[in-house]
Amino acid sequence: MVKVKNLFRILGGVPLLLLLFFHAKAVGKSNRPDQPNVILLLTDDLGWQDVKCYDIDEPSPMETPNMDALAQRGVMFRQAYSPGPVCAPSRAAILSGIHPARARHVGVGGGKPPQPHQRTGSRMINPWDRGSLSPKVVNLAQTLRKHGYTTGHSGKWHLGKTPKTQPTQVGFDWSRENHGIQESMKPHRMTGFATREKDDPFRLDDNGFPRHQNSEDALTFVREHMDQPFFLYYCTFLVHSPIHTRSRPLLDKYIKKLGVELPENPEEWLQGGQTNPFYCAMVEQLDYYLGQMFDYLAQTEDPRWPGHKLIENTYIILTSDNGGMEGMQEHIFTDNSPLDEGKIHLQEGGVRVPLIITGPGIEPGIQSEVMVNGLDFYPTLLSLTGAPKPAGQSFDGCDLSDLLLKDPTDPTLVREETGKVRDTMIWHFPSSVWMESSIRVGDYKLMRNYDHKGGLNSAWRRNFAPPLELYRLYNTKSGKAVRVDIEESKNLIDSLPGKARELNARLTEMLTEMNATYPSYNPHFSAKLDHKEKVPVVTAYNQLGQTVEFSYEKMGARVMDANLIFTTSGNQAPTEWFCEPVKLLPGRKVAVSLPAGTTHYFINLIDENNFLVSYPDLPEKTTRKNARADTLAAALKVK
Repeated sequence: MVKVKNLFRILGGVPLLLLLFFHAKAVGKSNRPDQPNVILLLTDDLGWQDVKCYDIDEPSPMETPNMDALAQRGVMFRQAYSPGPVCAPSRAAILSGIHPARARHVGVGGGKPPQPHQRTGSRMINPWDRGSLSPKVVNLAQTLRKHGYTTGHSGKWHLGKTPKTQPTQVGFDWSRENHGIQESMKPHRMTGFATREKDDPFRLDDNGFPRHQNSEDALTFVREHMDQPFFLYYCTFLVHSPIHTRSRPLLDKYIKKLGVELPENPEEWLQGGQTNPFYCAMVEQLDYYLGQMFDYLAQTEDPRWPGHKLIENTYIILTSDNGGMEGMQEHIFTDNSPLDEGKIHLQEGGVRVPLIITGPGIEPGIQSEVMVNGLDFYPTLLSLTGAPKPAGQSFDGCDLSDLLLKDPTDPTLVREETGKVRDTMIWHFPSSVWMESSIRVGDYKLMRNYDHKGGLNSAWRRNFAPPLELYRLYNTKSGKAVRVDIEESKNLIDSLPGKARELNARLTEMLTEMNATYPSYNPHFSAKLDHKEKVPVVTAYNQLGQTVEFSYEKMGARVMDANLIFTTSGNQAPTEWFCEPVKLLPGRKVAVSLPAGTTHYFINLIDENNFLVSYPDLPEKTTRKNARADTLAAALKVK
């Protein structure tokens, strides 16, 4: 048998998976099992320009032959988006089909009381952010399991830390979460390289790649469950930080290819562009491990369909949870150019992602400019698998099955539940450093910035953007999208004020329908902030049984809203905090009934000038290690 590095290397000029596709077309599908397998492959922080086949300007130095070959086997979307600019909101939206704004899953960490990044240095406070999947929603895994699928999860979860929020408690039959090669290299990333020793847990294989348990776990699930229809939610830890590689040969390869030298500080990389050899090696590693899965599917006979390979009856969705993380001041990871910015931003670089979909009935080798979103996966997979929609549940995404099976280049095949052709998407990220929302309608995109008071924020050392920004990404004529300003470099807010008002009004309408929450001003901000001296003050509270009543003084500003921030797990770690609205009463009072099991709680008041007051007051943020204890110590305790 002739050995090749990977079965996706071309055979006689034709990728193996393409040969299998044409074989399947010739044989027909008369006896194909009704329930196809599904692999939803969610990479971590993989940028739109990190995958070789997505090159549009400067060529990427990364080598991704397996993802490139997968794109040739199905549909490669060039205008695909993640539901959010960071992992948790996107992951929750993909599994639930619910927009992050509606689910209030709008931040990085989630499940914490609202608090400024710096007590006196931040102008604004994030709204409460959900930390786990909402128990009121039937998620994708639960629906497919009910339809007869064995459901598996491998890798990153990031949707809750309490026992009740783990994968096997929310619809997955099988789950493993091992970081593998992404465990930190100590004392720094130039130490701890993998060897070929048998007792090395990361031992190098014949191709010089280290053993990666995350990849092995995903393969194990398929091997153990391929005799029945399966759904695998395969979440890689690559290419999230730490930015390192355990393969010294692969690192040396990219040092030579890029023509760079390593800095004296082994944890530093300050050179811009796609020049970081550690990151480039990580992308190729990711591609290699994905190739192992693709190879296994292509080589292994389907026990439910004798004479055919697993790949012939498996839908694969390959994408990223958000745009590429470009890095930070002391460490540059990658560059999403020509797209602006990256992860944690709502510019194109933060939410535009690679997306490749293959499977039965999907024509090969198609590139599509149709605008799609990770929110679309849930309703699409229900159609492709024949699973019924959960009773009473609505989706914020669209069913892409007609698009995939008929003409992936026809945007009129993407329709909302009302039957209207979708031309609009919104994003809502009122958290972290960049507090913003955005909307895309056709060729235009509007950015709304909530922290736009101007001046320097001492916490983050940047000048904040104007309230609104308007960009024209494309000029679509006769169904063809012609690139105009995907760089978002030409703000049209002054030249097209009517278009800006139109998009801003539509954004408000959609966020209002979703009951979205917004950031508030920080009364502890040390610099000037209008109306800061008028914030209300809680003067007393009284708990009687499960009912608590608070009294407050206005101090010049009316209270417009109030929320209870509470936890039911304060007596054991980890702790997740939840939010419920509180009734405003006459006489400057608020009353709330504590949910069953509440152990600790805060009351939040928001006044007419959008200042948020917490009672009791939260302490200055310290360290992650102490954050839980400090927050619990500050909270009111149920008597």
